[in-house]
Amino acid sequence: MKDESGSAKTIPGAWLVAGDGIVLLILTVIGFATHRETGVSFLPRIAATWIPLLVGWFVLAPALGLFSAPRPLQLWRVAIGGLFAAQLAVVLRGIILHAPVMPIFGLVLGGTSALGMSVWRMIAGRLAR
Repeated sequence: MKDESGSAKTIPGAWLVAGDGIVLLILTVIGFATHRETGVSFLPRIAATWIPLLVGWFVLAPALGLFSAPRPLQLWRVAIGGLFAAQLAVVLRGIILHAPVMPIFGLVLGGTSALGMSVWRMIAGRLAR
């Protein structure tokens, strides 16, 4: 889809930022739900995972060009961002909770973040057409 000037439409940065945050929250809640930890008492622990994941994503995504000028969607950049943002998040989470950093958690969070963010950004790219 093209706008009035004939150039390809893009999704405004604010929508991408909001969508990224929402998707990361959904992924975090799904992760806790798989462990049957969805009660109100788990909200602080959910926040202790989601907020570091947000920090990791919003530190790395701009460096990977995920908020820059329009170009063909390169999902590999999104996947790399999700994978590495999760590793930073796991370390930050360990610091926040005064808990050991578990490598398997980093792998699982990295894989689900990479997949979830790639799916979201693919949908966002389709909506921009």
